[in-house]
Amino acid sequence: MSDLFRPVTVGRYELPNRLFMAPMTRSRADERGRVDGVVAEYYAQRASAGLIITEGIQPTVRGQGYILTPGLHSEEQVEAWRGVTGAVHDRGGRVFAQLMHSGRVGHPCLYEDGGLPVGPSAIASGQSLFDGSGMVPHPVPRAMTADDIREAVDGFAAAARNAVAAGFDGVEVHGANGYLVHQFLADGANHRTDAYGGSASARSRFAVEAVDAVADAIGADRTGLRISPGNTFNGITESDTDGQYLTLLSALAHRSDLAYLHIMETGARELTERLRKEWKGTLVLNTGSKMDTAPAAKVLEEGLADAVALGTAWLANPDLDARIRAGGPFNEPHRATFYGGDHRGYTDYPTLAGA
Repeated sequence: MSDLFRPVTVGRYELPNRLFMAPMTRSRADERGRVDGVVAEYYAQRASAGLIITEGIQPTVRGQGYILTPGLHSEEQVEAWRGVTGAVHDRGGRVFAQLMHSGRVGHPCLYEDGGLPVGPSAIASGQSLFDGSGMVPHPVPRAMTADDIREAVDGFAAAARNAVAAGFDGVEVHGANGYLVHQFLADGANHRTDAYGGSASARSRFAVEAVDAVADAIGADRTGLRISPGNTFNGITESDTDGQYLTLLSALAHRSDLAYLHIMETGARELTERLRKEWKGTLVLNTGSKMDTAPAAKVLEEGLADAVALGTAWLANPDLDARIRAGGPFNEPHRATFYGGDHRGYTDYPTLAGA
């Protein structure tokens, strides 16, 4: 496990270890997208991660895809996040905000104007969301116009500036898990015939523009991108995953100065290996191993990644690094408290010192 605890340079930062905390939606914001003190404590408890990547944060009003998720598009949201970043920094940590525009994964109940969610094409996800009382199907989204696309790209940049104003060390553009950037990449969700669809190169354009806008706004060395090739979450289908993501990385070759590329591995390891060869910058890998930390250590040993991101293991073990060094024991996650609720299953997992 020694490779997990070697320092690593990520963008402008020298980080103390390669054991990152992956983004995980926890749905603890209020109805105005503001976080509070319990959220600050949750992240501060995990400040020993080499880098914390937050839950998905909507960059715009229309970017929201779930109830009780936080935003970074209003001054009151920015002010609320200052309490989180300050708490993490007080404990010596670093934290990036993950910017997540949900695209077609949304519902009129989430928006004050009652409008439709938007997507690259008028194709529903086939999935549902919880509206506070029950499950409701995602509607057919409104296909984005050229103005809508520009507004979404500008929204990513504005939210990135807000993140820096809120004290975040950088941002991660969420291009995975079936949300808007992924929808543009996936030919099952993107049937456009303009400059944003019809070929792997055109389907990559929105992702590249979003990354460029954020990098131009706050610096490439404070900008990350997350992708999940082959991930079918939220109704995504891809007819040529390998070709699409190799094309995307080729289109991002001018951005090898990004802080990192974050791959959520949901497909074949062979593709991860090919993407690793293609990407000249720092690569963070999430193997999807949940509570098992051994695969994370192995990919570092093999040189497949520069750092690894774990989700569930950090959720249940705020002192995960100390537990790995000690060889355990590890807390088991309480899945019933993953989304929504209060401090239970959120900030009350014990540490080794407090067990």
